[in-house]
Amino acid sequence: MPSLKAAERQKLILSSLKDEGRVSIDKLVDEIGVSAVTIRSDLAQLEQSHVLRRIRGGAIAAFPSRQDSADQLALPAHSKEKEKIVEAAASMIHDGETVFLSSGPMPELLASRVPDNMTDLVVVTNSINVARILADHDGVTVIVTGGTLRPKGSSLVAPLGDVLLQEINADLALLGASGVHESRGFTSSSWAEAEVAKEMARAAKRVVFMADYTRINHIASARIVELERVDALVTDKSAPADFLRVARKKGIEVITV
Repeated sequence: MPSLKAAERQKLILSSLKDEGRVSIDKLVDEIGVSAVTIRSDLAQLEQSHVLRRIRGGAIAAFPSRQDSADQLALPAHSKEKEKIVEAAASMIHDGETVFLSSGPMPELLASRVPDNMTDLVVVTNSINVARILADHDGVTVIVTGGTLRPKGSSLVAPLGDVLLQEINADLALLGASGVHESRGFTSSSWAEAEVAKEMARAAKRVVFMADYTRINHIASARIVELERVDALVTDKSAPADFLRVARKKGIEVITV
């Protein structure tokens, strides 16, 4: 096997972890064709991203589907893949629009990439972090949904977290997800977050999800929406081709970066 980049090796590790629930260093060395030192380094990076937990001789999956993790199955923070996904999503935002931004690492990164030349943009969010990031942008009016503070996610959820959303019609919803699956749709590891994201998807003219390859074919515990109800998915080129074919057949505009 030709020498693989870290992201490619880690994708193979995650695939084995998904199939078997655990991986061994010796087996990964044989399958991927790199040294044990390299595999240990990859496992350490993935452990920092809360994808797995290292054990003697290998690693096991870190989270079940209902684990309340703000960045479940995420790539390392601010990876090139995430940056590209967010840049593509930011290009969809236009002056004069009302935009929903959900909570989570990807929407937070997107908030920091809202173009400086915006002069008349309204952003509605349940994320305290997104609101903070956009607070100093002179061209953005920030509306926070209100509700009960969820400390782990720095977000506002039910009760009352979705009441305001029932009164707003948005041009665009840019949302994150813990999992994306062809039959179970877009899912969240938090039931409370899922309810807010579901209301955002209902009230927006156009619904776009941002998800890196580690989210694809993962099913979290709380459904947000089915694939058919989403207009576009922005993901990276490592996303599984078979899933992307299914998504396109269901009418989703798939943007790979």
